[in-house]
Amino acid sequence: MTPEQFRSNGHALIDWIANYIEGVERYPVNSRAQPGDIRASLPEHPPMAAEPFADVLADLDRVVMPGITHWQHPRFFAYFPANNGYASILGELAAAGLGVQGMSWVTSPACTELETLMMDWMQEALALPDRFRSTDARGGGVIQGSASEATLVSILAARWRATNGAVNTTGDTSKLVAYATAQAHSSIEKGLRLAGIGTAHLRIVAHDNSFAMVPADFASLVDADRLAGLVPFWVCGTVGTTSSMAFDPIGAIGDTARQNSIWLHVDAAMSGIAALAPEYRWVNEGLELADSYCTNPHKWMGVNFDCDLFYTADRAALLGALSILPEYLRSAAAESGAAIDYRDWQIPLGRRFRALKLWFTIRDGGIGEAIEMIRAHVSLTQDLATWVAADDRFEIVAPHPLNLLCLRLVAGDAATDALIAAANDTGVALFTRTVLDGKVACRVSVGGRATGQLDVRAAWQLLQDVAG
Repeated sequence: MTPEQFRSNGHALIDWIANYIEGVERYPVNSRAQPGDIRASLPEHPPMAAEPFADVLADLDRVVMPGITHWQHPRFFAYFPANNGYASILGELAAAGLGVQGMSWVTSPACTELETLMMDWMQEALALPDRFRSTDARGGGVIQGSASEATLVSILAARWRATNGAVNTTGDTSKLVAYATAQAHSSIEKGLRLAGIGTAHLRIVAHDNSFAMVPADFASLVDADRLAGLVPFWVCGTVGTTSSMAFDPIGAIGDTARQNSIWLHVDAAMSGIAALAPEYRWVNEGLELADSYCTNPHKWMGVNFDCDLFYTADRAALLGALSILPEYLRSAAAESGAAIDYRDWQIPLGRRFRALKLWFTIRDGGIGEAIEMIRAHVSLTQDLATWVAADDRFEIVAPHPLNLLCLRLVAGDAATDALIAAANDTGVALFTRTVLDGKVACRVSVGGRATGQLDVRAAWQLLQDVAG
C-alpha cells in the first residue's frame, strides 16, 4: 500500500466507522451468527496476491458485521458499557500510526511522560488520595489493559511484600491467604492461580443483604488464619461488583487490613469513574487505606478498550515483584531515578501508547462531557427503577445507586430465565443474566454513550411485553 493509497483507504475507513456508529441502531443488538458461520464465509487459505482494499472493506459488511454484537448500540444493556468516543478512536489511530514500543522511558520518552501525566490528571479529576499521585515517590499510576491485569499485579506486589521479597528466590507461598466475597470478580481466582497461591487459599467472606462484604466476618477469618499459622496477605474490596454493583465498606475493610499488614486492593472497574461527578465521590470512601486501586475509562468514560487506570501507594513492592533488568534494557535515566520504566509496572514487557486516546478524549470533551454522561445514565436508571417498582409482576433485587438495575419476575427463576432469553432473542435490546444468592436476575446496565430515555423506555416496554 502506497502513501497515496493509505490516505484514500484511510478516508474510506473513517467514513465507514462514522456511518457505522451513527447508524448502529439499524442492526439487531446481538449477533445471529452460529458457531462456525464467520469462518465458513471466508476462504480457508490466505491469498498469495494483493486484493483491493475496497474488497476488504466490503467484507467488513458481508462477513464481519453479521458476527458483531453491537456494544455501541444505544439499547445494549448487557455486561457493562464499552463507550467508544470519536476522539478516543482518533487517539488509537495516532498510536497505531506512531508504532511506539513504550516499554521504557528511553524507547520513547513522550509515551512514558504523557502516561504519567494522564494518570495524575485522572487522580485529580477522580479526587483520589494524593498518595496515588506520581509526585509521591512511594506511589503512582500506570495504564493496564484491564482490571483483571490490575488484580494480578496487585496480588504479585502483595506477595512480594508479605515475603519480604523472598518469594522471588524461594517460591514459597504455602502459607499465604487471600480474601474476597463471592460477589467479587472471577479474575481474583485466576490471579491467585497465576501467582502460585491457588484458589484453595482464597477465603470467601460473607456478604450482607446488599451483597457487600461483612467487615466483621473478614476480621474473624483473618484472626482464625493467623491462629492457624497462616499469613493473610491480600484482600479485594469491590466498589461496584459485576453482578449487582454492590459497594464493599472499604474503610472498615481497610482498618482490619492495616492492623494485620494485609494488602488492600480496591477494584472499582466501572463504578469508580462515577467519582468524576462530585456528588458521587462517596464511591471513594476508604481509599486512603488502599494499597492499590483500579478503575476503567474504557467502560464509562468514552475511552475505547483497553485502558485501565491502576494506582498503587507502594511502588517499591510493585517494582520488587515485577522488575527485571537485563543489560539491554538499562538506561541512565531510569537508574538515576529521573524516569519511570513502565515495563516494571506490568506483566508483559511491551506496551502501546495507550495514553494518547485518554489525552485525546479529555482534551476533546473535557472532564465535563463525561460528567454529563454519567449524570444522565444515573438519572435514567432511577427512572427505570420507578417504572419497575410500579409493576407488581417485577421486583428489584439489589440496591441501585448508580447505573445498574437488577430485576426479576416475582413468578420465580424459570420465568425470569425465560424473560431474559425471549427479550434477547428479539434483537431489540440486550440484557445479562446473573444469580444473586441463588435467585436468577436480569441485569440492566445503563451506560451507552448514545443511550437516552427513549432507549430505556423501549427496553422496559420490551420486558413488560415479554413478561405477558
